[in-house]
Amino acid sequence: MTDSHRPSGAYPMYPSYGNGEAAYPPPPAYEPQRGADEAPGAETWPPPPPQSPPTGPDAGTPKPERRVKRPVALLAAVAIVAAAVGGGTATLIGSHLDGSTAPTASGSAVSGTTVSQSSAGTVAGVAAAVSPAIVEISATSSAGEATGSGVVVTADGEIVTNNHVISGASQIEVALSTGKTYTADVVGTDADKDLALIKLQGASGLKTATLGDSSSLRVGDEVVAIGSPEGLTGTVTSGIVSALDRDVTVAKDEDQDQGQGQQQRQQGGGSWPFEFGGQQFNGDTGTSKTTYKAIQTDASLNPGNSGGALINMSGEIIGINSAMYSPSSTNTSGSSAAGSVGLGFAIPVDTVKADLDTLRAGNGS
Repeated sequence: MTDSHRPSGAYPMYPSYGNGEAAYPPPPAYEPQRGADEAPGAETWPPPPPQSPPTGPDAGTPKPERRVKRPVALLAAVAIVAAAVGGGTATLIGSHLDGSTAPTASGSAVSGTTVSQSSAGTVAGVAAAVSPAIVEISATSSAGEATGSGVVVTADGEIVTNNHVISGASQIEVALSTGKTYTADVVGTDADKDLALIKLQGASGLKTATLGDSSSLRVGDEVVAIGSPEGLTGTVTSGIVSALDRDVTVAKDEDQDQGQGQQQRQQGGGSWPFEFGGQQFNGDTGTSKTTYKAIQTDASLNPGNSGGALINMSGEIIGINSAMYSPSSTNTSGSSAAGSVGLGFAIPVDTVKADLDTLRAGNGS
C-alpha cells in the first residue's frame, strides 16, 4: 500500500463508542506521547500518523512556509483601483464580488422641445416643427386680392398677421399647411404696429406656434422664415439676424395717395411699400404711415411673406415678417419680377405679445 501523506490535523476526529478493545475506533496498543505541558492522563486521539521521510530531488530542501491569503486586504486594493478607474467599473467589480447583479445604467433625461432632438438646431428640424402653424391668407377687397401669411397662436384658430395684409378686405380666406381652407373674421387691428388678429370660423385642434423672446436676439443669430410668397404655401428660407432696432416706416391703411405701390400690392405684382433712412422703397407709402423698430434679416423674403414667421433655431417665433426691399419694383413700370436681395424686416415678437390683449379686445389704432 502507498502511504497517504497528509499534514498534521488533516484526519477528522471521530467520536469513540464502547470500552476497551471493543471501542471504535480501537485504542492504540501503545501509550500516546504527551507534550511537556500536558497533564498525565490527557490523551491526543487519534494520534497523528507516522511521517515518512521525504524522497526525491527536493528531499533535502525545506519547503517554504505557506502564507495565509488575506482576502480582505485584496478586496480593499481592488476597490481602490476601481475607484481610480471610475464609478461604473467599481460597481461592476462589486457586483462580481458579492454575487449581486449590476444595475443597468439608464440614459440621461433629455428635455423635450418643439423641435425633435435628432434635428434640433437645423433648418429642416425647425421647418418640420413650425410649418403646420403657418398659414396662407388671401384677402379680397375692391382693389383686388392680396396674398400674405399668418401665424396660428391658439388651437381654435386665432392668427396673427400684418395689418397691411387684411386692411380693407371684404373677405378673408385662410389655407392651412394641410390644404384645408377656412373663412376668417377680423378680431382686431393695430395699424400703428402693423399688426392684426383674425380668427377662423369653426376651427379647433390646430397646431400652434410658440412665441419666443426677441429681446435676447443678437446680430448673427441664425433664423428661419416661413410663409407663402406669391402663393407658394409653406416656403422655407433661412439666414441670420443682420441688424436690430431698424426704424422702418410702412403705410397704415389703404390710401389713394399710395399710388403705384399700393396697386401693385393688391394685384400681387409687388411688395408692400416702406421707408427706411428717409428713402421710399417698393412704392410711395402715402401720407398715412407708421414707424416701428424692426429686426433686419437676410433670410429671403418675397411678396406674400408678410405676416409670416421669423423663427429661431429652437423653433420659437421671434418676429412677424412685414417688409422687404425689392429694388426692381421701385421703377414706374411696376415689374413683377422683384425678389429678395437680402434686406427683410420683421416686427419683434415681444411687440406682438404686448399687443395681443388689445387685438383680442377689438381695439387698436
